[in-house]
Amino acid sequence: MEKNILLSEIRRQHLKKLFNVRELSGAFGDIGTDFPLLIAMILASGLPSYSVLIMFGLMQILTGLAYRMPMPVQPLKAMATLVIAQNIGGDILLGAGLAIGIVMAVLTLTGALDKLGKFIPKAVIRGIQLGLGLSLCLLSFQKYILTGAFEGYILAGIAFLIILLLIDKKKFPTAFMVIVLGVIYTLTVHVELNVFQKSFGVHLPSPHLPKLEDILTGFFLLTLPQIPLSLGNSIFATRQVSEDLFPDKKPLSIQKIGLSYSLMNLINPFLSGLPVCHGSGGMVGHYVFGGRTGGSVIIYGLFYITLGLFFGNGFEQIIQIFPLPILGVILVFEGLALVSLVKDLIIDKRNFLIALLVGILAVGLPYGFVISMVIGVALYYSPLKLNALTQIGEAE
Repeated sequence: MEKNILLSEIRRQHLKKLFNVRELSGAFGDIGTDFPLLIAMILASGLPSYSVLIMFGLMQILTGLAYRMPMPVQPLKAMATLVIAQNIGGDILLGAGLAIGIVMAVLTLTGALDKLGKFIPKAVIRGIQLGLGLSLCLLSFQKYILTGAFEGYILAGIAFLIILLLIDKKKFPTAFMVIVLGVIYTLTVHVELNVFQKSFGVHLPSPHLPKLEDILTGFFLLTLPQIPLSLGNSIFATRQVSEDLFPDKKPLSIQKIGLSYSLMNLINPFLSGLPVCHGSGGMVGHYVFGGRTGGSVIIYGLFYITLGLFFGNGFEQIIQIFPLPILGVILVFEGLALVSLVKDLIIDKRNFLIALLVGILAVGLPYGFVISMVIGVALYYSPLKLNALTQIGEAE
């Protein structure tokens, strides 16, 4: 009897850690990145919104259970950019997802991923994180905050102040609060309350069997440009961030991250789910708003599953209740948290300058993350590295 009571108390405490106010807040720390990309990819590719949302949410839940930390699932950004810009069809996108799942499985199971992880230095990883953080901040202002009317600026300003004042307060789900604020605003001013009734309809994911020609086309059009960014940010940078944020936990292996990346993309295409990855920015986003366990990712997944299961009939109407200025403000804080990670290299002049160079090139060049990673690695291992970079540092 006492043993059963003890087990019950342990379960209760475990659930309390998984699902509390801070985890609820952290759950929406990555929405500024994910939600707009999902919307744009659904509209460009023509894939069924309910399938995309359900599978995206399901992958979040499985990842939260597997890692027991805020390990996020995100749309593949290089693929997203190409799909949105060129209106690439859903069949090719799903084929590309299966292709990158196979590629990542081969790299992981052969040990090539581990060897690459040992070869790429921390300075380059920090540079990639710096570049990604700067990119997110620029994106938030250019696409989300500064594109609306004056009322959008007011909304963004209020959200910014709320987050700034409450982000360290454990009793307040800060990110969730500003999301609710935005929804209340749009339902009051721009969108009719009956949007939920009009959009209601129960759906399940649509089965899909990728054709060989779509897999090959997707590989050359979408997978090849995505691989370098996935290696740098989704695998190596994510592993580094997990060590930064959770130094007391057993370090994640590159092999585990690569394997879960692969498995997600070996499952998703068969149920019309978008290609996905992990991401250092997403983990930082969950963490900075309070996520410390897999609970924040599970809550986030339930949000998408609810939208997909029950509101697939009117996706284009439902998305209007989430104002872009609010998503942009959340994205700013995620970006700033990523940028701040480079501070641990300040005392190491050479590595700090390499990180700065990699970050600037990543933001400023086409395919910048690929080019900057190659240049950063080459510079790090160059025999001229000490003389040139020390002189630059001294000139400053």
